[in-house]
Amino acid sequence: MERLLLLGAEAIAQGAIDGGMSGVYAYPGTPSTEITEYVQHNKITLERKLHSQWSANEKTAMEAGLGMSYAGKRAMVCMKHVGLNVAADAFINSAITGVNGGLIVTVADDPSMHSSQNEQDSRFFGKFAMIPIFEPASQQEAYDMTYEGFELSEKLKIPIMMRITTRLSHSRAGIETRPLKQENKLKYPEDPIQFVLLPSNARKRYKGLLGLQSLMEQESDRSSFNTYYPARNKSLGIIACGIAFNYLMENFPERKFPHPVLQLGQYPLPFSKVEKIVTECEQVLVLEDGYPLVEEMLKGYLDKNSKIKGRLDGTIPRDGELNPDIVAKALGKEVKFGMKIPAIVANRPPELCAGCSHRDIYNALNETMKEFGKQKVFSDIGCYTLGALPPWNSINSCVDMGASITMAKGAADAGVHPAIAVIGDSTFTHSGMTALLDCVYENTSVTVIISDNGTTGMTGGQASHATGRLEEICIGLGVKPEHVRVLTPLPKYHDEMVKVLREEMLYEGVSVVIPRRECIQTLGRSKKEIKVKVEEAIQ
Repeated sequence: MERLLLLGAEAIAQGAIDGGMSGVYAYPGTPSTEITEYVQHNKITLERKLHSQWSANEKTAMEAGLGMSYAGKRAMVCMKHVGLNVAADAFINSAITGVNGGLIVTVADDPSMHSSQNEQDSRFFGKFAMIPIFEPASQQEAYDMTYEGFELSEKLKIPIMMRITTRLSHSRAGIETRPLKQENKLKYPEDPIQFVLLPSNARKRYKGLLGLQSLMEQESDRSSFNTYYPARNKSLGIIACGIAFNYLMENFPERKFPHPVLQLGQYPLPFSKVEKIVTECEQVLVLEDGYPLVEEMLKGYLDKNSKIKGRLDGTIPRDGELNPDIVAKALGKEVKFGMKIPAIVANRPPELCAGCSHRDIYNALNETMKEFGKQKVFSDIGCYTLGALPPWNSINSCVDMGASITMAKGAADAGVHPAIAVIGDSTFTHSGMTALLDCVYENTSVTVIISDNGTTGMTGGQASHATGRLEEICIGLGVKPEHVRVLTPLPKYHDEMVKVLREEMLYEGVSVVIPRRECIQTLGRSKKEIKVKVEEAIQ
């Protein structure tokens, strides 16, 4: 055992390694990225040769993790909340197939949308799949839940969801580790058709999942992660879910709560503990960092006296991230505010890095679009999404991974010409290839700009599956080779870029333009690494 200072994301990674994990599968997405990066750089990963390479997208990650579980090994799948939408097909069905080796699906939600398109709460997916959910309140709990999660997964023979939020993922605290477990040995499922979801077998497996629900509730009832703190003043009871318990403790140091408190860290809801607090207390305040999942379950249609308080009645704001001040206000405590921000202080929105290749392609695109008119450019998820902001104001959409190409197709089908899609190299191999295939199948008049900077830039410069093979992929999908054009996005080639873009926008069919130049940030890091290696060699 040792004591480590870790981010919440890193604590989960360490818990998985110590818990006997054989591989992690993930696609980078804030605030989940650091889990996989920590595994990649851990010495145990190297010693045991644990799988830690990035997947093409969250769906392939989920399926690969399920495949490792099929072989009897312990696996973890990591993603941000919107990534679970991509993985949903495999995720929901994995609850019916069940597992062989322990499988933990870690999903990092982003209340307040610090770097996301929405605030969705992944606990609803876990409830929908009818599997146990862990929701840690601290880095230590994140470690412990992961460490124990594989055991619970193998006991119940189903996947476990680990749900965290941005604040926990990206804050640091000390944790105590546990003994390193051995990896599972290769072992095939006892039932050779366990993972075969033909209707006849799927119906049988589904009945089995339903039959497990009472056992899951029992596990929650006796779980050490669901703790009841009694108190004399029962005018109010407080249910604090996950990290919301931390915000409650900031208002009551040393856990000296004046009212009964139920800390929830494992789902489904522990019936006996929930019944106790709801029955004993005159009113119940539900604290959740996310959607009002627990509040809705308690409120139902029978709470005519408004006994249950939370996000639904306005006691807690309906949107945004929870924090100690919001909790204090809900408890009737005085909230002290700091000084007002002076008017001279201006917001600084994010912007493309100086020297970024996206700048040059947007300059060329804007000049080209003077001939064709505005509101015809559909973009995607990545650094290049900042092209929606001044001074470029170049793009007109950003919805989800891969949507740029398919939205451009739909617009073209509606009569928009030219219909232009802007997508990054990593996002293209994540979700853009099938969209391009739709365009090729119908020979739709779209121009797809794949801005290739050789990395997944927005999440820290992870490797891109597209590097060195973009042209081959596009031609392999059916785009005519003469309409796959490669450019060098630099100011000195501005006129050439405008010329090529114009030619392809006038073309009646599918065309792909690939502006290619290494991300300025990864280039800087690689130069520093080379310099360090040279200096070490000299010494």
